[in-house]
Order: sequence, then structure tokens, then C-alpha cells
Amino acid sequence: MADVKIKAEVRTEFGKGPSRRLRQEDKVPGVIYGHGADPVHVALPGYDLMMALKTSNVLITLDVDGRQELVIPKAVQREAIRGFLVHIDLLTVKKGEKVNVEIPIHTEGELGAGQNLLEFVMNSLPVEAEATHIPESVTVSVAGLTSGDQILAKDIPLPKGTTLAIDGDDTVIQVLAAQAEESSASAGEGEETA
Repeated sequence: MADVKIKAEVRTEFGKGPSRRLRQEDKVPGVIYGHGADPVHVALPGYDLMMALKTSNVLITLDVDGRQELVIPKAVQREAIRGFLVHIDLLTVKKGEKVNVEIPIHTEGELGAGQNLLEFVMNSLPVEAEATHIPESVTVSVAGLTSGDQILAKDIPLPKGTTLAIDGDDTVIQVLAAQAEESSASAGEGEETA
């Protein structure tokens, strides 16, 4: 898991106008909350934050007025068309503390014989893990699976110290038979030619 250090500035102005000005300065407005403390409104450097968010569930050490805060991204808002960062909510965490996060699911291996499709019922797996040891992803083997097979949450191997945050019997991935298209030749059967 990546640990990134970013310097944040405390914000005292709120609303659309001040937020727009921050974004023009390549800064992203955000809020730090958690552990019963009052929310702290901050401005973060846009490029540094964008690079940090390339890693899922990144652990960020924020320097806020000389005070170190350990945080994870909880909600990220992006502009719909161009995708630039608009706002971020950050959750304060402590070493040893368990947090609920969703981690990406990757597959490996080839499906069994036949025209089969792999359907992700879930694109990410809800888990509980220690804040400083959140797995970046989980990998599942789909080798040899055929139509009708499924992978349940409890079938996915998790790293040590990580537990499921959903029912183990929930379907995560399933294999479907591909729909065979009716050929144009069979569609034209029975028609007379001139």
C-alpha cells in the first residue's frame, strides 16, 4: 500500500466562488473528518492529489499547519466531462485501526471450453482491513470455469488481517454462456430465389 505525503492549507472561505478560485490555482478543496473531531476544511495541491489517487485506497499523510494527519480518501468528486478533481472527503485514521474499504478485483486464467462470458457482479470487494495495511487489490483465478459457474465472496483469497465486509455467500463473479447469433443463412431458409 502506498503512503504519500501532501501539504495541505486550512481553508477559511467556503462556497462556490472561493472553491472556483482554488481550482484556478490548481488546488482541490477538501474536508478532513473522523474520530469525533470537528471537520477541518483544507486546500490540497491538485497535481499531488491526482497522482496519489492513482493508487486505490491510498494512505495519505497530510501536513496541516505543521500537524501530521493520517487520512484515506472516502469520497472523491470529479468534473463529469473532463474528469478533473472538484472536491475530496478524507477520513482520519490511526495505525492499528480497522476501516471498511472496497478493493478492486482482478482475474487471471482462461475460461473453460465454449463461448463463455465473464460477468462481474461486483467490480470491487468490500473488506475490513487495518488502515495502514489496506490491500491494493485481490486476484481471482477463473481458469477452467464454464457457463453457470460462479465465484462467491468467501472463495476469494484475502491477505492476512483482511476480512470480508459482506456476506460470504454473495456472488462476485459468474460465467454466462454467450448468446449465439442466428446466422443470416438460417434466417433466409425457406425463401425462394428468382
